[in-house]
Amino acid sequence: MIGMRIAGGLLAVATLTAATACSTSNQPAHATRPTAAVASTPPTETLKPLLQQALPNVKGKTFTSAVVDFPPNARALPHRHGQAFVYAYVLEGTVRSQLEGKPVTTYHQGENWVEQPGAHHLLTENTSRTKRAKLLVVFVSNTGDKLKVDDPKS
Repeated sequence: MIGMRIAGGLLAVATLTAATACSTSNQPAHATRPTAAVASTPPTETLKPLLQQALPNVKGKTFTSAVVDFPPNARALPHRHGQAFVYAYVLEGTVRSQLEGKPVTTYHQGENWVEQPGAHHLLTENTSRTKRAKLLVVFVSNTGDKLKVDDPKS
């Protein structure tokens, strides 16, 4: 019962945060044009924190929401989110994702997924060469932990 309340509360906050992020965008419409690729290395994602708050009833845990922006053709390095529980919601575009031991899955605008603590994220990429993709990502992490640790050896 308490778990359902926490999950419902996280979803409500995530929805509110997504609405706020979408309504306060300062990107002009022309900013979504593709740019020339630099060398052969694909662009990477950027993470813009929106809210970080210690959970008052869960000692040692922090709630963080962020928008992750994937320019056209962008790909994240393999990574982990430590012991964080992660919820991701596609705000815009299409993202391909794979967690270790799971199949590659493609998520479109309005779709979402969760990552269990300790999960190894092998693949996260924007599937488009011309349009951005954006995620709302919510972390419930140990206070003070890094939200993302790249694992370039994978």
